[in-house]
Amino acid sequence: MTRPDGIRAVFLGPPGAGKGTQALELARSLALAHLSTGDMLRSHVARGTALGQRAKAFMDAGQLVADDLIIAMVEDRLRTDLADAGWILDGFPRTVPQAKALDQSLRSSGRPLTHVVYFAVPRTELMSRLTGRRTCSKCGAIWNVTFKPTTVDGVCDLCGGALAHRSDDRPEAVGRRLEEYERSTQPLLAHYRVSGCLIEVDASRVPSQVNDQIVAALRRNAG
Repeated sequence: MTRPDGIRAVFLGPPGAGKGTQALELARSLALAHLSTGDMLRSHVARGTALGQRAKAFMDAGQLVADDLIIAMVEDRLRTDLADAGWILDGFPRTVPQAKALDQSLRSSGRPLTHVVYFAVPRTELMSRLTGRRTCSKCGAIWNVTFKPTTVDGVCDLCGGALAHRSDDRPEAVGRRLEEYERSTQPLLAHYRVSGCLIEVDASRVPSQVNDQIVAALRRNAG
């Protein structure tokens, strides 16, 4: 698949909407860099860095990590050679202050956002997706006991690693995460509508149909 030029995209939507899955697939097919704040945070937590220790307290409570921690991490990544390549930012921004900080950083580099893709999914389906999600402890692949089961229960099909049910994917934590999302992240829709780069996709469809919607969106206004 030919890559549209000049893509600097944010994937926006609630937990469980499929942003990570689609970002990985599109990064491969369109030769874009995939920047996942979730992966960054988990790496810091696993390595026990100062950032990871501070972030873990928020994650364990099912809360969003403080803006200053995420902003510093993302800005550091965008100062690397990735700044000259097309990329998909998955999991950031989640709040209007984060969005404003990102806007300012990108404008100062002369590389503003080109697309913001919003993944719309009904809350009931999000609950089913998240509570059934299992994450490979070895390669990080995400599975679901209902929608995307592995061949052998509890074992990753890709690498044979053990699957884990993350604490923030349990029902109580999922409910808190969705409430926090609705309170803190939904205002981003209004923020990005003003910029004219917001595009909504129906992420309750099957993955191939969601992918088709996003590719069509990315081909608009690219370059």
